[in-house]
Amino acid sequence: MAVIDLSPDILESTLLENDYVLIDFWSPSCAPCRSFKPVFAKASEGHSEICFTSCNTQEQPELAQAFGIQSIPTLVVFREQVLILSQVGAMADAALETLINKIKSLNMDEVRARVAEQEKKLAQSEASKESDS
Repeated sequence: MAVIDLSPDILESTLLENDYVLIDFWSPSCAPCRSFKPVFAKASEGHSEICFTSCNTQEQPELAQAFGIQSIPTLVVFREQVLILSQVGAMADAALETLINKIKSLNMDEVRARVAEQEKKLAQSEASKESDS
C-alpha cells in the first residue's frame, strides 16, 4: 500500500476507516526524516492492513500542532481509533517491523480498560480539585 499524504481534510476519515494508522510527521529539511522515509515506505508495502500516512509539518503545521509534535521525525500510531504511541526519532527497518508486530499483538480490550481507568482517575482528581476550591 502506498503512503498517503495526510491533511486535516482526511484525518478523521482515515482514523475511522482503518484499524491501524501510522503517521510519519516529517519535514524535507530534516535529514533523519529523509532517511526514515524509505524505511516507512518499505514497511507500507509489506503491511496492506495498515494505513501508512505522512504529514509534512511545513505544509500541515496545524496537524503537527494538534498532535503536539515538537521534534521530527515523530511516528504516531493509532489502533482502532486509540492513540497507542508517539515516538520521536528515525527507526531502522527491523525496529519498525518489531514495533508493527507489537501493535498488532495488543489486546485492545485491555488497552481500552486501561484508558477508561486513567480517564476515571483524571475525572476524580479534577472533581477533588474543584471541591477543594
